[in-house]
Amino acid sequence: MITRLRTLFHHPRTTRVPMSTSAPLIHNTNKACCTIPPVQSDYTPKGTFKSYASFNKVYRTGPSECADKAMSAYFPQTQQGADIIASTLNTPVYMPDFFEPDPPFPYSKYPPKTEEDKQAIQEFFGGTANPSKTVKKLVAFGKFLKSQGVKNVGVYGFCWGGKVVISSSGKDTPFSSAAIVHPAMLSGEDAKELVIPFALYVSKDEPVDEYNAIVDILSKNAYASKNDHKSYDNMFHGWAAARGDLKDTENKKEYEDVYERLVNFFKNTL
Repeated sequence: MITRLRTLFHHPRTTRVPMSTSAPLIHNTNKACCTIPPVQSDYTPKGTFKSYASFNKVYRTGPSECADKAMSAYFPQTQQGADIIASTLNTPVYMPDFFEPDPPFPYSKYPPKTEEDKQAIQEFFGGTANPSKTVKKLVAFGKFLKSQGVKNVGVYGFCWGGKVVISSSGKDTPFSSAAIVHPAMLSGEDAKELVIPFALYVSKDEPVDEYNAIVDILSKNAYASKNDHKSYDNMFHGWAAARGDLKDTENKKEYEDVYERLVNFFKNTL
């Protein structure tokens, strides 16, 4: 399932974020994730929004009939990526709003500049976007798709969603394979629990030591022949999602490259 896990913002709405006067906890350690603003895009998504399972808002793209495989991916860049995968693999792609019932972090405050806003976004990651809570939502949605007759479900996530996806790919996972792109909070420890084929694509802004640790694990586990990885050293955190500037030649080239890799990875593992 191609989840909307990668995108932290869509509408410039006011979010309910509890404030604290104590020293702020750091929930998201990826500096680029919390400082690089998203890029506007003129792409027109091909899918529609519908209600599925416990979610009121799910972006769905791809064939209308039930398929034996599915993938669960709101910025136009991520929707465009979902459309690419859906059309190339001829499979439905779902992008739930995992922040429900809360709104995303206010677009008007991004990137956060004041100390108050910097604390607010960390509390957002610890509350509305808490990875452990979102893992439960993601796994439940995967199980829902399986209950609808889908035999194989793939999942991928960007940024914060990368943490959620890798954490959902261990014991008792409903997914057949998973991939993460420029993930935040990257940790080699997470990869030790993988029980399905896995793909990892990072930018220059992700920690090299954690990337290398995961690559080492992927090269030795039971799915080594199906696992995939690539470091895009010339790209920044977010190049394949909300921060992607597809009018930039180099960004567009690497955007197309990583989606081609995603397509081939899922084609070989679903």
